[in-house]
Amino acid sequence: MSDVAVYMIANLVIKDADEYRKYEKGFFPILKRFGGEFVTYDDNNETLEGTDPIEGRVIIFKFPSERAAKDWYHDDDYQVLSEFRRAGTTLKNLTMVRGLPPRD
Repeated sequence: MSDVAVYMIANLVIKDADEYRKYEKGFFPILKRFGGEFVTYDDNNETLEGTDPIEGRVIIFKFPSERAAKDWYHDDDYQVLSEFRRAGTTLKNLTMVRGLPPRD
């Protein structure tokens, strides 16, 4: 595992806004505990090419390293919190993208 930044890209469809709001309320403190930063979200994304258009919300956040990202995902507190996301959304995917290494 490297020390490059790691970007998380989530695509989900909100089915129960009340359940999802419970997830949102607890998300940021856990994200910050692992050095994570929220980048953006978009409910009106546009697929310009490809056969599988994205449906629903796209969320992007980042961590300082792959280890921090995996520790966040496997954290017991996050897994308990994620039950609200699972109850309130259909997760299309959660993708981890490694950033470029620093240039000399």
